[in-house]
Amino acid sequence: MPHIHFNQVLVFSPITHTQMTWADPGDRQGADFTTPGYWQGLARTLERGRFDGVFFADTLALPAESQASAADTMAFGSYFPRLDPFALIPYMASVTEHLGFGVTLSTAGTPPFLAVRRLGTLDNLTGGRVAWNVVTSHVRNDFEALGLTRPDHDSRYDQAEDYMEICYRLWDAFPRDAVVADREKGVYIDPARVGKVDFDGKYMKCHAYPVVMNSPQGRPLIFQAGQSGRGLSFAATHADAIYGLQPRLGAMTKFVEAADAAGLAAGKPDRPRVFFGLQPIIGGTEAEARAKRSALAKRVPVKTALSRFGAMIGADLDDRDLDQPLADVTTNASQGLLSAMLDVFEGRVPSIREAALHWGTSYGMPQLVGTPEQVADQIETFWRQSRCHGFNISPTVNPTSVEDFVDGVVPILRKRGLMRSDYEGRTFRDNLHA
Repeated sequence: MPHIHFNQVLVFSPITHTQMTWADPGDRQGADFTTPGYWQGLARTLERGRFDGVFFADTLALPAESQASAADTMAFGSYFPRLDPFALIPYMASVTEHLGFGVTLSTAGTPPFLAVRRLGTLDNLTGGRVAWNVVTSHVRNDFEALGLTRPDHDSRYDQAEDYMEICYRLWDAFPRDAVVADREKGVYIDPARVGKVDFDGKYMKCHAYPVVMNSPQGRPLIFQAGQSGRGLSFAATHADAIYGLQPRLGAMTKFVEAADAAGLAAGKPDRPRVFFGLQPIIGGTEAEARAKRSALAKRVPVKTALSRFGAMIGADLDDRDLDQPLADVTTNASQGLLSAMLDVFEGRVPSIREAALHWGTSYGMPQLVGTPEQVADQIETFWRQSRCHGFNISPTVNPTSVEDFVDGVVPILRKRGLMRSDYEGRTFRDNLHA
C-alpha cells in the first residue's frame, strides 16, 4: 500500500529555515550545532520516526547581496556560521542503521571527478544511505567565492548536463563486483571490470579511471530542486526525487502535473517522486500552536529577512522601497523561487517587505499550525490531493520541533495506514522506492 515518505530538512548552522530560532529559550541548535551528540540525537529521533532521510540544505558562501546585508546575516546568525555536512554525516550514520542522508553539492566549483569521489566515499561508509542534492548554484556569492563568473540561468543547466554525464560514466565504470579480493590469486580488483572514462563535452572534460567503487545501492540517489521550466526538465531527466517548493495545495497539484509531463518528455518509465516542503508548528491546542507561530514571526527582524530573501532571489534589496511590489523585482538567479513567492499571496502581489518577512519565517512553504491531529489531517489532504510522493519537513525550534512531529504526528499517520511501521530495506534507494 502506498504511504507518505518523509525527509527532515536541516542546515549545519545555528538555524534551519526560520530566522532567529537560536534565540528561543527552548532551542538547542544555536548553542550545540558544533557538537556531534546534538545531531546524533536528532538522527536517532528521525530513525525512530521511520523517516526516509535527512536532507541537508547548503550553499557555499555567505548569502548576502551587499556589505550591509552581509553584516546583518552575521549579526543575526542567518545560516552563519555554516559548516560542511560531509563531515557531519558519518557521526549521524554511526548511530543509525536505515536513515538516509541527502547532502548538497554544487556543480559549480567542484569538478565531477571529485564529486563522485566524495559522494562515493560517503555512500560506501554508510552502506548505501547517501543522496546527492544536485544544485547548479544560483547565488552570486558562491561563484565569487570560487573566483568564477556566474552563468545565466539556462547556461547553468547546459553546463550541468556535461557534469552529470561525466558522473554517470564514472559510476558505470567501477561496478561493485570488480572487487574480487581473491587471496589465492593475489588479485584484489579485476582490472577487466574497471573502465576508463574519456569524455570531451562542450563545457567539461574528464579522462580518468574512477577510484571509488559503487556502494550497496549502486550510486547515490539524486535529488534536485528544479522549480522553473528548465530546472524541472533537468530534474525530471536526472533525479530520483524532485523537491518542489510550493506555497499552496493548488500550486502543488500543478507542479506534480508539470513534473509528470517533464518525466514523460524525458522518457522516464516511472512518475517522478515529488517531495514538497512543509513546516509544522505543533501545540497541545490550536491556540498554543498559533501562539508559537506568532512568537516565531515576531522574532524575525526585517533586516535579516531582507538579506536572506535578497540573496535567495539574487537581488540587492537594501536600497529598495520596502512597500514596492515584489513583481517589480527582476532576477537572473532562482526564477522558480521568485515565482513561488508571488504565488503565496493567491493573486495579490505582495510588497517586498511582506514577501521577505514571510520568507524569513516559513522559507515560502506552507506552515501547518495546530494540534498533532490537525497537522496530520492537513498532511493527508496535501498528499492525497497533490499525488506527491512525500514531504520535506522543515523544523523551527530544535530539537523540540522534530520531537513534536515524531512523537505527535507520526503515530497518528501510522494508525491511519499512511506511514511505515518499519523500514522496507537497508539502503536509501530501497526505502525511497518502497
